[in-house]
Amino acid sequence: MSRTTVSRTLLATSVLTVTALLATACGGSGSTTAASSGGGKNLHVYAWAGEIPDSVVKGFEKETGIKVTVDTFDSNETMTAKLSTGASGYDLVEPSQYTVQQLIGQQLIQPLDHSKIEGLDNLAAKFRDPSYDKGNKYSVPWIWGTTGFAYNDTCIKSATSWKTLFDSAHKGKLYMLDNMLAAYIAGLQVTGHRATSTDKDQIAEATAALVKQKKILAGYNSTNYPQLLSSGQACAAEAWSGTAMAKVVQSNKNVHYVIPSEGGSIWTDGLAIPKGAKNVTSAYAFITYLLRPEVAAKATDDGSSASANQAARAHIKDKDALKNPAIYASDAAIAKADFLLDPGTAMQYFQQGWTKVKAS
Repeated sequence: MSRTTVSRTLLATSVLTVTALLATACGGSGSTTAASSGGGKNLHVYAWAGEIPDSVVKGFEKETGIKVTVDTFDSNETMTAKLSTGASGYDLVEPSQYTVQQLIGQQLIQPLDHSKIEGLDNLAAKFRDPSYDKGNKYSVPWIWGTTGFAYNDTCIKSATSWKTLFDSAHKGKLYMLDNMLAAYIAGLQVTGHRATSTDKDQIAEATAALVKQKKILAGYNSTNYPQLLSSGQACAAEAWSGTAMAKVVQSNKNVHYVIPSEGGSIWTDGLAIPKGAKNVTSAYAFITYLLRPEVAAKATDDGSSASANQAARAHIKDKDALKNPAIYASDAAIAKADFLLDPGTAMQYFQQGWTKVKAS
């Protein structure tokens, strides 16, 4: 979900169209294989802005006779609404993990034929059999990131807990993401609960904490909080990993991105084939291409995103990116992180609670 810059509140929709030459592949390691049906020399992709770098599309272009059109969306909800029309025209979509669950439930994406995909074993272990899509039956993870917070050490010497964002000592210089589920990650974990909780009473407890916190916030911000942290206008802010946060951490030694000791969360965006897709051959060829380690490495080198492909790490040229916690959080840092799932019917508790928070 960088979300190019701050990744989960996306840039406006844009369209990128590229054309390439067809090369027939026939299995074998490192080749782009075609599926047996649903062909055509076109591919229509609906993805988060900036998460599939131009260099990746152009590389695919050089190898195939497939015209690729990439449209971008600004939220999972926008993408789901488009698929719900039943005639979206897309062959591949890039939902986040909890949205994969929703799309499966709404029968908007189709099971993947793993015999038509090469390279699934290149995925990191945590993405090979994720809880939201057992056995990667419907989706293939592409990039991943975290939800944590960042602070400026000219204002706060050191910070490791969500409690930093609830500390009145920093009143007027604290920001939370302007995103309901993201805010509840902090609200639930700071009150001692899992971010995946669907318990009505626990959500109510988190709501009370967020209502109390609002009195000391400078505001809710999902756009330029990295810049506010860099300038010192913000002491601390809830944050998503990704391009903008990573650049600030790299360029300003006073700004630090951390996964809170309470856990924080992990998110991932992956590829899925919608029901009714016309160019299934092209879709499988593109998925296989993206699973190549040297291609997946471009998600980091050219997109400042963490690749879900473990084998790609050896091919990443920007070694500093591997050490930047706002791109690749360490295994130790994410040991307690929650993988947010679809809250199902409990969504109403979050929505009701968020209305109270915003109205307080």
